[in-house]
Amino acid sequence: MRFVILTLVLAVLGGCSVPVPPLQTADAPNTGSVGGSVPGLSPREAQAAFSTVKARVEPVAEQTCRTQTRGMNCDFAIVIDPDPQAPPNAYQSLSRSGRPVITFTRSMLGQIANQDELAFVMAHEAAHHIEGHLARQQQNAVAGSVLLAGLASLAGGSAAEISNAQDLGAIVGARSYSKEFELEADRLGTLITHKAGYRPSVGVKFFDRLPDPGDRFLGTHPANPDRVRIVQETITRYGLN
Repeated sequence: MRFVILTLVLAVLGGCSVPVPPLQTADAPNTGSVGGSVPGLSPREAQAAFSTVKARVEPVAEQTCRTQTRGMNCDFAIVIDPDPQAPPNAYQSLSRSGRPVITFTRSMLGQIANQDELAFVMAHEAAHHIEGHLARQQQNAVAGSVLLAGLASLAGGSAAEISNAQDLGAIVGARSYSKEFELEADRLGTLITHKAGYRPSVGVKFFDRLPDPGDRFLGTHPANPDRVRIVQETITRYGLN
């Protein structure tokens, strides 16, 4: 029975094109961690930069949201995680009222080299909301859960095996298009960065210091070169800087 379940899982994965290079998405919050110290903004400068960049990116992100969506909450809250021990991270989530929230940890701000990078990361997270990635990921998770549980049931699985297949299906479904979501957010984030008066050509250098996730099986983020390519293509297409 376990062999049958495994075969079904592999069949589902093959149809999801998971390994192809994209939530925060919209997946478990994780824009990426930067290793080592980065010559750039001091803690005081990072705090000041956050306020400055937020004041410029937030209205552009909200206007872009209103222009490109219908009925979506576009009132962004961009905040700093109060936990000083939280690892380097920036992510988009929704409050209980449905308000889009972009959170930066303090250690993440300490890894930012300049305002252009900060604007790019902030715009990228805003783009996740505008593109509806959280909702789309949830739909994918539900579809994957139902599909894999159904296959396990048809294969004669026990209640425990069906439950496990359901959980696994949700994970596979949630991650099936996460890399594509990241690339979509990189593309729209590039435009928001530029409209806010920052240089995406400089902001994209942030990827130079990120550990490259490569083409990891069931990974949630695309390879760094693919992300840089999308940003550069967007810059060229729209004549940005």
